[in-house]
This record gives sequence, structure tokens and C-alpha cells, in this order.
Amino acid sequence: MNAPPRMPTAGRRCAWVGSDELMRDYHDREWGVPHHDDRTLFELLILEGAQAGLSWITILRKRQHYREAFENFDAERIARYGARQVTRLLKDPGIVRNRLKVEATVRNARAMLMLREEYGTFDHYIWQFVGGRSLQNRWRSLSEIPAETPLSKAVSKDLLRRGFRFVGPTICYAFMQAAGLVNNHTTDCFRYRQLARP
Repeated sequence: MNAPPRMPTAGRRCAWVGSDELMRDYHDREWGVPHHDDRTLFELLILEGAQAGLSWITILRKRQHYREAFENFDAERIARYGARQVTRLLKDPGIVRNRLKVEATVRNARAMLMLREEYGTFDHYIWQFVGGRSLQNRWRSLSEIPAETPLSKAVSKDLLRRGFRFVGPTICYAFMQAAGLVNNHTTDCFRYRQLARP
């Protein structure tokens, strides 16, 4: 009887990962993978905005509760939220209870629906900025990776023009890295080659 195939073992990871199991799992399975599902893209955009001023591990630990509190990031449902839903969310200890961030999530859902009317999907809109293919960087260390780029500034400017909030250039670049629009795994990370564009 043949033995089941073994999962490849992780080698060296990006320096930001650390030893937290949740962070390692996020890095190994999700961060930098090209995402094309509108709901996933919307979730990542909202979570990156929620992270502003906080650590990413704080958001990862709250992520499942965010999904429950915001109806699995269904933009159509969130766009209908009014003052009562915002008040409910501001009392929810499972999310970041910051009024500006909660209200921005509702506003962003409404902006998302308007954007979809023009582009069909958020996926079509956001991936146009990179020509439909992940940009491949070759950073050797974490210290080389910028907090923002001219491209993230352009994305931020356009999203702000369309009514989105908490989408500054740094947040947009973090989102672009998470959603796989850019491959920013450092070259010594085992995921770099796995996600490198042929």
C-alpha cells in the first residue's frame, strides 16, 4: 500500500512572521497568494484598514469574529447598515471598536457597490493596476521593503476619489501584498519561489 504524499515542509520564512502559529499559517497559506474573489478582496481591504495603528496579529486573532460581525463581508448587506448597526458594532468586543473604522467599513461597502456598477467586479478594477498579473519583487530582507510605493499611492488616490476610506498608500500597499498583487516574500523565504510568476 502506497503511503500518502507528504506535505512539503516550510523552510525559511519572511522575517515578519515570528513564532506565532496563527501568523505562520497566514503567511504559509494566504499572504501573497493572488486573490480574485470579490468578497475575499473586500475582507482583506477592510482588515488592513482595521489594522491601522495596531499589530497584524491583533487583527488575525479577531478575524473570525469580524466575519461574523460583518456578515462574512457581504458588501450588499453591509451597505444597508445604519446607525443602529453601527452602534451594535461599537459595543462588540470581538472587533476593533473604533467609530471611524466601523463607519468606514459601511462607507466602503457602499463605494464597492458603486465601483462594481462600473467595472462588474472589484477584481477587474483592482487587478488592472498591475496589468492582471502579480508584480514580482526581489527583496532580500524586510528592511528593503517600502511602506508604500508610487503604485500604492495611485491606488489610494483612486479609491479615495471613489469614496473609500482608510485606504491610504500604506494600507493599500499592505492590501496589495496580502492579496497577491505583488509578491513581497523575501527571496530567502520558501514561499517566494512558490508564488513567483513563471
